Amino acid sequence: MHIGVCIIRLQAFESGTLKDKRRVVRSIKDRTRQRYNVAIAEVDYLDDHRTAELGITCVSNDSRHADSMLTKVADYIEGSFPVVVLNVERELWTI
Repeated sequence: MHIGVCIIRLQAFESGTLKDKRRVVRSIKDRTRQRYNVAIAEVDYLDDHRTAELGITCVSNDSRHADSMLTKVADYIEGSFPVVVLNVERELWTI
């Protein structure tokens, strides 16, 4: 079993308030979860009105598939939402 973990730090420049940022982050989480069937949560910068950090995980029987899925998710988030991705970290674990 292979577990893929991805941490994405992003900025939503159109967010003037914390409420605006939460709306954008909720949209990212809902649409990404629906499209890719991954676990996703906001894990840091909860009180910053522009910056968010998302934790994403997936489980697969093939490490290449897990890595590919996390790459696709990061590309999807960067290309489909009004955000700028600042940093992407990926890690794979084999159990």
